[in-house]
Amino acid sequence: MTTSWMGVLAETADDITALLLDVRRPCWIVRHDGRVGATSDESIVARSEVLTAVAPLPPELLGDKQFHATHGVRAAYAAGAMANGIASPALVSAMARAGYLASYGAAGVTPAAVDAALAELSTTLQGKPFACNLIHSPSEPALERAIVDSCLRHQVRCVEASAFMGLTAEVVRYRVAGLGVDRHGQFEVRNRLIAKVSRVEVAEPFLRPAPAKLLRRLVEAGDVTAEQARLAERVPMADDITAEADSGGHTDRRPLLVLLPELIAARDRSTLPAAAAVRIGAAGGIGTPAAAAAAFALGAAYVVTGSINQATREAAQCDTTKQLLAQADFADCTMAPSSDMFELGVQVQVLRRGTMFAARAQRLYDTYRAYAGLDDIPADLRRELEATLFRRPLDAVWQDCVGYFTERDPAQLVGAAEDPKRKMALVFRWYLGLSSGWSIRGEADRVADYQVWSGPAMGGFNNWVAGTYLAALSNRHVADIADQMMLGAAYLTRIAQLRTAGARLPADCTRFVPRPMEQR
Repeated sequence: MTTSWMGVLAETADDITALLLDVRRPCWIVRHDGRVGATSDESIVARSEVLTAVAPLPPELLGDKQFHATHGVRAAYAAGAMANGIASPALVSAMARAGYLASYGAAGVTPAAVDAALAELSTTLQGKPFACNLIHSPSEPALERAIVDSCLRHQVRCVEASAFMGLTAEVVRYRVAGLGVDRHGQFEVRNRLIAKVSRVEVAEPFLRPAPAKLLRRLVEAGDVTAEQARLAERVPMADDITAEADSGGHTDRRPLLVLLPELIAARDRSTLPAAAAVRIGAAGGIGTPAAAAAAFALGAAYVVTGSINQATREAAQCDTTKQLLAQADFADCTMAPSSDMFELGVQVQVLRRGTMFAARAQRLYDTYRAYAGLDDIPADLRRELEATLFRRPLDAVWQDCVGYFTERDPAQLVGAAEDPKRKMALVFRWYLGLSSGWSIRGEADRVADYQVWSGPAMGGFNNWVAGTYLAALSNRHVADIADQMMLGAAYLTRIAQLRTAGARLPADCTRFVPRPMEQR
């Protein structure tokens, strides 16, 4: 709903809020006829004492406008990848059609299913912005190659690289395969790369051009041309680097207030001219407009949301899991062993409330550390694991693993044949891998084993939307949440600017309440 503020001096909290919500118009705080109020009417301003003012701040002005231009989006906001296809084609499409970037959650999805999803997105979106997640898979390197093959086959022009501890041949191949010269002789970077990191030392290789050693291997293998390898010397590996703070799934739980400035400083002190163009964005803990506004104030070029999108209608999660997420508070999460990097002791952040997964997964990891193989596990412990976690004999679980890896990555079976501990790891990963699938599909007899990736942002979001239309799961649409987050961030930034200038605003003005489109 649009209100005309011509000739009006806003003095009540509701009126000042409504005026400041009109973020495309300036707002002055004035003293007029002995009264202090807010106005967007220049005729009142001309007859008043101006105390302070804020300029228009549409959501599109937040962050770095080059992010818009590079990715073809209307705002510096993205929905990050949620593994196992939770960030589904439907979610990615909804965001793309609304002018936002979103990343398909390819991690944990079979190569054939990833290929089908990317084929669908490429066909239906036809040039609209979207990305695909490429997760580092040190235990299954064939998966990286399969995802890159699909991205190149379907001309996916943006990849979100996550969990990389260093550059691999496949992430370099994707980047370099998109380099070329157009018909006017101009240098082109067709394959854009967003690196999601939580440490400065991991970010640094993405600020530099691809290593010469990897380029030589790719040229020798015929994966890129010698000309592309030469052009690769001119560009950093990434267009964007996302500072991943305390988030759901893979996370080092770094505080954004420390991590983001550290990454910006690392970018700025680089001696490579090309590094200056790399944008640094923020992810982790961004579940409210206040958090998004804080990230932009810290210098984020863009913000990325994750956990809060998992409870939207477009996310590929069952209704039971979405209800668990919608009831979560910000402290209702914990760390648990990950499936894809189980042997390395890597952990993921998951929902604690309503599921026993974290404790059960930790029990498996402790067992893995304590014994050399399945045959060394004490009989009573083995019976307990088979009865409570696996609900079947471990030998039967191993046969499932054989069938799975025969199709997906046969090299894993070779390693298991040579090392009993490796075999035990694959069997334990059966539980860790399937537990997220049980959550996605909503298997009623496995609720206690649901692995639900979530960070504290989910609880922050729930507290923000309590009592509003977004409290109901049926109203949570991913693109609408993006709109509300960015409008709220712009509104709260204007509030902060007025406060910094000394304006004393009513307390009720300092909270952004989401309203349906017809009520704005």
